[in-house]
Amino acid sequence: MSPATPASSPAIKDAIFNKRMLICIFTGFSSGLPLFFLYQLVPGWLRSEGVSLAEIGLFSLIGIPYVWKFIWSPAMDRYSFPFLGRRRGWMLVTQVCLLVSIAAFGYINPTMSIWTVAYLAAAVAFFSASQDIILDAYRRELLPDHELGLGNSIHVQAYRLSGLVPGSLGFILADHIPWQLVFFVVATFMLVGIIMTLCISEARREPNAPHTLQEAVVLPFKDFINREGITSALLILCFLFLYKLGDNMATALQTPFFIDLGFSNTEIGVVAKTASIIAMTIGLAVGGIVMIKLSINRALWLFGFVQIISILGFAALAEIGHNTYALAFAMGFEYLGVGLGTAAFTAFIARTTNPTFAATQFALFTALTALPRTFANASTGFIVEQMGWTSFFLLCTVLAVPGMLMLFKVAPWNEKQETKS
Repeated sequence: MSPATPASSPAIKDAIFNKRMLICIFTGFSSGLPLFFLYQLVPGWLRSEGVSLAEIGLFSLIGIPYVWKFIWSPAMDRYSFPFLGRRRGWMLVTQVCLLVSIAAFGYINPTMSIWTVAYLAAAVAFFSASQDIILDAYRRELLPDHELGLGNSIHVQAYRLSGLVPGSLGFILADHIPWQLVFFVVATFMLVGIIMTLCISEARREPNAPHTLQEAVVLPFKDFINREGITSALLILCFLFLYKLGDNMATALQTPFFIDLGFSNTEIGVVAKTASIIAMTIGLAVGGIVMIKLSINRALWLFGFVQIISILGFAALAEIGHNTYALAFAMGFEYLGVGLGTAAFTAFIARTTNPTFAATQFALFTALTALPRTFANASTGFIVEQMGWTSFFLLCTVLAVPGMLMLFKVAPWNEKQETKS
């Protein structure tokens, strides 16, 4: 038994410390920043400017590009810019557009032109969704199958880490400098993704792009149905919609929730930063080890339960009220639970895709996961105003259960044993 230990250690070390995992850190950070900007900083800014919860809740509809991104993903699979290559050219264009559009928020007064805010937020969502299409496809081409779990775990933890920029640093700065400068500072962090794009190389030397736009549209869907079968394919699509429904709704109005409890921008920023860094450090270590040692299926089970418990942490905070220790616990557990659940979930999505059709299939699958965040979340402001914060979080907990039940069909715990027999 003992000789096996030294043999396994280098394998884990080699799996974690390689260039592909480093790239996953940067793809995660660049992908997460604009999303957390839209769902944390913008709602907090609007609430502090006196915009109602109902209106802020409706702002979830700006996430529609995340739902419909599979519509234009075939074009991004088929066509490329005459610079940097098939994937990197699209990366650079979307990242520059994000930098400019995020900075542009500093020139808007939300109380005078709320529709201008909505239009600009929709533009950020479109560029962000387009960047996700390319980053997901690039990562699927980059990672071999045995590294999908770990690579996506690292990507998701870096994705969550990027939330500290708009969700922590942004609020701390807002207490000391004008909002215009806050948006400019947050926008400059998109340089992380731009620098990464200029430094890496294409994951595939031979692009293997579809020959026509029709091929780019039709073949990914035919491939998925042929591989899974129509019944299994429908079950997977249903699971993708339900698994993150509860925690997506629970975090939709996170920042307005903290503000309503009486926390200052600085308290939100400092506590979120401290608790989140600790939680993400633990999550990265735990998630990485679990993804190496266990199957993706079992990770979905374990992290799914942690994810549900993290929602109850917000219900407890709603009852406790203004207490920085309770805020730290709720934020820390949320970053840990939701981060780990998302890591396993993203690895499952990556495993379900065919690298040849990565852009369109990944876009379709992640679009389904964004559906509840976009349409269900649009009603969260009205729900909270009717039933209060505590009952709302308990409702979110209940809504997380159906996705867990579907694991029996799409990701059974004993799949490996059944395969061996």
